[in-house]
Amino acid sequence: MSEQIHGHEVMQMLIDANEPQSKSDFKEKIDQKYGQDAKFFTCSAKDLSSIQLIEFLEGKGKFFNIEGKILTDTTKVCNH
Repeated sequence: MSEQIHGHEVMQMLIDANEPQSKSDFKEKIDQKYGQDAKFFTCSAKDLSSIQLIEFLEGKGKFFNIEGKILTDTTKVCNH
């Protein structure tokens, strides 16, 4: 099995974008950076696709949805 990418890296991508992103545009950016078949993990989930990761992080309150676009901030990234 190939190495999985931690969700923190994707959260940092959204922080670095410094502006809200549509889910579809952000998914495309993730897929361009890591590949469409990349798998992601978090502190409590694994084997997630990019869209599953986006939805998971939104469901956990790590991503905020404002007017149909998502954003986050550094306070939402856990430090462990």
